[in-house]
Amino acid sequence: MIALFGPTAVGKTAVAIALAERLRARGERPVAVSADALQVYRGLEILTGVPDAAQRARLEHRLVAFLPVQRRFSVAEYAALAHAEIDELLAEGATPIVVGGTGLYLRGAIAELDLRPPPPPGARERIQAELVALGPEALHARLARAAPWAAATIDPRDSRRVVRALELHEQGALDPPSGPNRLWTDDTRHPTRLVGLVRDRAELYERVDARVDEMVWAGAAEEVRAADAAGASPTARVALGFEELLRGDVDAMKQRTRQYARRQLTWLRKLPAVELLDISGRTPEEVAADIDSAPA
Repeated sequence: MIALFGPTAVGKTAVAIALAERLRARGERPVAVSADALQVYRGLEILTGVPDAAQRARLEHRLVAFLPVQRRFSVAEYAALAHAEIDELLAEGATPIVVGGTGLYLRGAIAELDLRPPPPPGARERIQAELVALGPEALHARLARAAPWAAATIDPRDSRRVVRALELHEQGALDPPSGPNRLWTDDTRHPTRLVGLVRDRAELYERVDARVDEMVWAGAAEEVRAADAAGASPTARVALGFEELLRGDVDAMKQRTRQYARRQLTWLRKLPAVELLDISGRTPEEVAADIDSAPA
């Protein structure tokens, strides 16, 4: 199967559709399987960039917009669903195209992961209360004293990752660099071509800003307010732009999205066995032709 990974706004959906049309022309049955942590939520389709009806008519997408926005969701739950979808497609003779921008979900789709344990009852609530009282930088400083190797890889303002690292440290499950960690294994469940889509940084940032403007024009702010009123879960609320649009701060949403895209690019270049493909200034059809003609 094929896996397409790239930062937000790089153009993954358009490339996947163009590639699918080439595969279909020679008799294959391509089906996209989303590997995105937030596209799973029904009611946040605009904000999370779920392919629209016209795009989904050109390429069937699985694991998008199927979960109520009030529901918590984890990578372990996602991995089980993705494995079932992929195995079923392969058994039917179809060609899965895994399309994603969430690194852990991409690995969850294509590999068997040794996932770390959930926090014991009450631990997350206690640490999050400390987060509210002290701020993420103070908790990051605590992490730096306890596990400097972990703190060095986490932005002090990234409260979600700081809280999770402290939970794992308390459980003795925060592995040092030399310890076991199969989250980034290069072993895959099925033979997989992993293609990483990248763009010139300035071009990517222009696309990010344009995409945010399109989302706002399409009603993303109204979508977010409705999800908030419906009791959106903590895992839904981490969607890029959720809190920013609640405040009406579109510029902050653009800045946060650019920062996230930069982190995605950094992570992408470290993936084992990835085929990096610079798609700057190129059409989806040109990119799809390159992927299709390259040796597997």
